[in-house]
Amino acid sequence: MTLAPERPTTATPTAVVVSPPGLGREQWLDVRRAGVGGSDVAAVLGMDRYRGPLEVYLDKVGELPSLPRDPALDEAAFWGTTLEPIVAEVFAQRTGLHLADGPGTLAHVDRPWMLANLDRVVIDPAEPGVPGVLEIKTRSAFQLDEWAEGVPDGPALQTHWYLAVTGYRVAHVAALVGGNRLVVHRVERDEHLVEHLVALVGEFWQHVLDRTPPPVDGSAATAELLAHLYDVQPDAVTLADPDEVLPLLDQLAELKQREQQLADDRRAIENQLKAIAGEAEVVQCRGETAYTWRQNGTFAAKRFAAAHPELAARYTHLVPALDAKSLAADRPDLYRAHRARRLLVPTAKKGK
Repeated sequence: MTLAPERPTTATPTAVVVSPPGLGREQWLDVRRAGVGGSDVAAVLGMDRYRGPLEVYLDKVGELPSLPRDPALDEAAFWGTTLEPIVAEVFAQRTGLHLADGPGTLAHVDRPWMLANLDRVVIDPAEPGVPGVLEIKTRSAFQLDEWAEGVPDGPALQTHWYLAVTGYRVAHVAALVGGNRLVVHRVERDEHLVEHLVALVGEFWQHVLDRTPPPVDGSAATAELLAHLYDVQPDAVTLADPDEVLPLLDQLAELKQREQQLADDRRAIENQLKAIAGEAEVVQCRGETAYTWRQNGTFAAKRFAAAHPELAARYTHLVPALDAKSLAADRPDLYRAHRARRLLVPTAKKGK
């Protein structure tokens, strides 16, 4: 008689610990590349403003080059990590819920590519045998309205991914917004959403296993990645398949024509509204402000200087500036390496 393999001992209803907390960064990154974590999910689904599915794929297969990092994002990450224990403590005080540290990296017992790193485990004294997840965020004050309405899409997907991995039924999200307001939301497990996430992210993971990059999407994050992904060879030529390139050029030309037509239509409507406003800055309909046309836009410096040269000279100040022309002449290699790439379609090729 053949015995069925023994099921691993789980740390949560559906997850096992695959690495302990406190790993060094390189070891932790190696563990993350073995599957999809909560912070990857929004990017995989094209819903992350900073990363797209192609970048996550390249990271998982070990082919993502070193990319320029935004110092502002590093600063935000630093404060998020620094403030996490404080946010957790205040959450516990205000809710009366008990917290335990996350056990390390968890993997789904049947789908080991499903990974989770929990900020904290929540223990409700009223239901001590039914733990849950706590996800902690620090966000800008500009996002207060978004958080007041509920958990925004990215953190909501991350939280539900953790429920999918752990098998827990409930999660809490605590966001410190603007450094002085704690917003707390309770998230109940949505089985339909869990199944949908597992299916969609599972398709992505199959791309990783097959070493087949996912389709290039239209996100700003992917555009930023492509701008820095390749080591550009000056004047190098790629012989492309006409059946692949020419339809794309046709679509691009059509979209540009539509954009121009929409811009013209929009300008015509805006001009009609401006004509109605005339000398007024505020236009009202039925006792309410319908729109404004205020004189508070960009200052016309050149027109001011031409009309008032003496005043312009008085208010002109020299400021330090990088002499890009001299840099290009003296160090053309460095100048080229820091230039942006532009996609330019020759006029004769458009629409053909």
